[in-house]
Amino acid sequence: QAASHRVIADHLRCSAFLLADGVMPSNEGRGYVLRRIMRRGMRHAHLLGADDPLMYKLFPTLLSMMEQAYPELRRAEALITETLRNEEERFKKTLDRGLKILDEESGKLGDGQTLSGEVAFKLYDTYGFPVDLTADALKARDISVDMDGFEKAMEAQKEAARASWHGSGDAGTDKLWFELAEELPASEFLGYSADVAGGQVLAIIKDGKKVETLQKGEEGIILVNQTPFYAESGGQVGDHGVITTDRGRFAVSDTQKKLHKLWLHVGRMEEGEISVSEGVDLQVDSDRRNAIRSNHSVTHLMHEALRRVLGDHVAQKGSLQDDTRTRFDISQPVAIKPEEMVQVEEIVNGQIKADTEVTTRVMPLEEAMESGAMALFGEKYDDEVRVVSMGTQDAGGNKTYSVELCGGTHVKRTGEIGKFKVISEGAVSAGVRRVEALTGARVDEYLAQQEGAQAERVQKLQAENKTLRKDYLNLGGDIAGDVPSDADELVKENKKLQKQISDLRRAQATESAAGSEDDIKEIGGVKFVGKVLENFPAKDLKPMADDLKKRLGSGVVVLISTNEGKASIVVGVTDDLTGQISAVDLVKVGAEALGGKGGGGRPDMAQAGGPNAEAANDAAEAIAGKL
Repeated sequence: QAASHRVIADHLRCSAFLLADGVMPSNEGRGYVLRRIMRRGMRHAHLLGADDPLMYKLFPTLLSMMEQAYPELRRAEALITETLRNEEERFKKTLDRGLKILDEESGKLGDGQTLSGEVAFKLYDTYGFPVDLTADALKARDISVDMDGFEKAMEAQKEAARASWHGSGDAGTDKLWFELAEELPASEFLGYSADVAGGQVLAIIKDGKKVETLQKGEEGIILVNQTPFYAESGGQVGDHGVITTDRGRFAVSDTQKKLHKLWLHVGRMEEGEISVSEGVDLQVDSDRRNAIRSNHSVTHLMHEALRRVLGDHVAQKGSLQDDTRTRFDISQPVAIKPEEMVQVEEIVNGQIKADTEVTTRVMPLEEAMESGAMALFGEKYDDEVRVVSMGTQDAGGNKTYSVELCGGTHVKRTGEIGKFKVISEGAVSAGVRRVEALTGARVDEYLAQQEGAQAERVQKLQAENKTLRKDYLNLGGDIAGDVPSDADELVKENKKLQKQISDLRRAQATESAAGSEDDIKEIGGVKFVGKVLENFPAKDLKPMADDLKKRLGSGVVVLISTNEGKASIVVGVTDDLTGQISAVDLVKVGAEALGGKGGGGRPDMAQAGGPNAEAANDAAEAIAGKL
């Protein structure tokens, strides 16, 4: 037990530190390492007899002991606690499933025998059941695990994976980039301050090979000595635009970066030709760039707002900023509440309205970190970094709202963003939520679409309401007041009317089905009511059958509704008769007459259907003939 105690303590501490640093459990990379660490601690808790999640309950003790030396634990307390609990619940399901399969497999073995390595590997590979836990679970019966067979199965899988992997196919192209990086000077990026620039063509690539000229209609890549085009990185997409000369025009559809020094302008020659060493003019699509700037800048504001509303455990787990929206993934164990998202929107729009200057400084990485700039966990930074600051300062004028390390392009003032609107929030993986948002004119377009969709919904609900009111009045119901104009009120009233109409129809049909002694037959001493109802809702047959059973006291009820050529049938048998008459047997007879098969339910109530509505009367008579 002492060894298990140490394992739980060590693995809880390691897991908590990694979670505080922004690592989340997953099935690959560092997230997979974290999950294995967590599960080893959880396995030892299970060995000690813990049936319910335990490690998250131990975290407060770790926090009290170590938060002074490691304050990040307190900031990430909610994230750590929730993630530990969720992971242990997931692991418990894995254990339960694995132990069940293990019991089935080991049940075939006698005491002292050996479980095959193939079975142990299947438990590990398919169900995530650790092999050491398999061995521990079998110790009580003195059954061992064929570890050599397990290792062979593991190696066989690795070999199969290696055999099926053929590489990316880019090895030759990758070699070309290394050659160009040695041969050419680094591309100089001018896009922080310019959308237009002149340059000289250093190289042209077509079909993975260097060429001297690119001609009309050909696709390729152009490298220049300096460029205003932003190359995709840090979540921001690459710029579009054109490269032109007196002899040709090249449309840039993407901009990528290779080896941190080569800017690749990817696109197609629309007119003429462009050659190596030729002077060119480079023009970024400014409207698109401006939209991207707004979305990237608002991501910084949103990141800080999410931290302030949800807690300091929030950390960026991925992002995408293009000209249409920003997509932002964060570490967050539970769904963001609507009222929390409203707070985030209000905070961000407040920062936009303040219209403060966005400043950028280049400084040594160490100095930037000491100044409080937020870095993204796992990102690699150069010795010199760009620090982007935006938003209002605190009351003392000391701390700026958002300060982050970032190499992207941004607006000059927050007011340029215009507006901000979150349009969706949802789970990406365990402990990671995705927020999507719009800025500027896209917000107006979205709100207009939403308004139009809402107006259309109201019109449909009002049309449905008028039809329901008419049906209700025709059935003898009474209703007063105008048709509501609010969608929620319409939904409520329509549901209420649908129920009232259903109740009235059923009551009237019930009365009609057994309104006189002539409607009730007696067959073999058993009371029988059989009724065919045209265009009657199938969902109302069972309640109506219950009503008729009560009125009969003792007997059999058969109800068949017909609609659009098809028929639905329900058979009800009062409780005193179910010992000698089964509704299931009778409904099958009726279904067969309707051209259907089967049917199911209970001895007192069963239902079925068939494609031949014209045979409805025959079905009722067929059932009566079986009594």
